[in-house]
Amino acid sequence: MTAPDTLPISIHPLPLVHEHAWITESAHQTSEGVIVYVRCTDCRARRVDLQAPNGMPPTQQSQEITGCRGTRRHR
Repeated sequence: MTAPDTLPISIHPLPLVHEHAWITESAHQTSEGVIVYVRCTDCRARRVDLQAPNGMPPTQQSQEITGCRGTRRHR
């Protein structure tokens, strides 16, 4: 085929996704466990987690609010 017979290739940029490095900004005790407000050290995304009293890892309680560097949510 010659160039006029081919279709253009659309190139989509890769989404800006990374593994978050969550740090605790604040926390408080509730009847369900400890509510933890966390922030990603890289993209500054924020979310709320719940640390249950049974010692299990915290569970995400809110959707991520994206940070100021334009990164997209990562799941």
